[in-house]
Amino acid sequence: MEEGVGARQINHFNRIPSFTLGASLMPGLAQGAALDSIDAVAKQMLPPGTTTALAGESREYKESGSAIYFAFVIALIVVFMVLASQFESMLHPLTVLTAVPLAVAGALLTLNFAAIIHRSGATLNLYSQIGMILLIGLVAKNSILLVEYTNQLREKGLDPVAALLEAGRIRLRPILMTSVATIMGAVPVAWGIGAGSAARKPLGYAIVGGVFFSTALTLFVVPAAYLVIPSVLHWLRGVPGRLYRLVVRSRQPVTAEGD
Repeated sequence: MEEGVGARQINHFNRIPSFTLGASLMPGLAQGAALDSIDAVAKQMLPPGTTTALAGESREYKESGSAIYFAFVIALIVVFMVLASQFESMLHPLTVLTAVPLAVAGALLTLNFAAIIHRSGATLNLYSQIGMILLIGLVAKNSILLVEYTNQLREKGLDPVAALLEAGRIRLRPILMTSVATIMGAVPVAWGIGAGSAARKPLGYAIVGGVFFSTALTLFVVPAAYLVIPSVLHWLRGVPGRLYRLVVRSRQPVTAEGD
């Protein structure tokens, strides 16, 4: 007879013996980084033939990740189609959507800064990703105000630079009014008031940081894009012709002098 210690019960998952490992995030650690670390440790420590599966919030995070990216792309396409129908142009929607990368960059910087300051509650999770999708519509209205009024001034005979300067001066007040109202509406979410507010904080951080950052740079980047994008597209349209002429010239026979 030999005494020992055994498990009180043997758990199974899909008819395979299994065990469940539970943990909580360290302050300031993103959920995606934590899951990547767990996968790396599992490959090193678990014996060959062992499989792993996520459960709970981690499984929801992984499953919703690809869906959120797909929703972000669809939102961009829908906004582009609506703007193209409104402006009756394929060029001006590109100018308007230049504010979206600024908003995403502002949201990421704000989440990073909040994670450094508060050490928790500011991660790139499902809520903050939803906030970035909301930013597509929230920040596009600043560019729409600027581009639409610039087009009106150009129809009156102003050159592009003068029209942009005048549009920036006239549209500055409504842009600031709408942006400040949006930021103040998201401040309670970012402040974290009420039950379950810790989970919603990243949503508020993303909206506040994205709107503030894009508003501060829209008046500089969008006018520059309004002037540069037409020239770039015109140059790109001429690339096939230049390549064709280059190929034709390279195929011409080279004759010696005097032949």
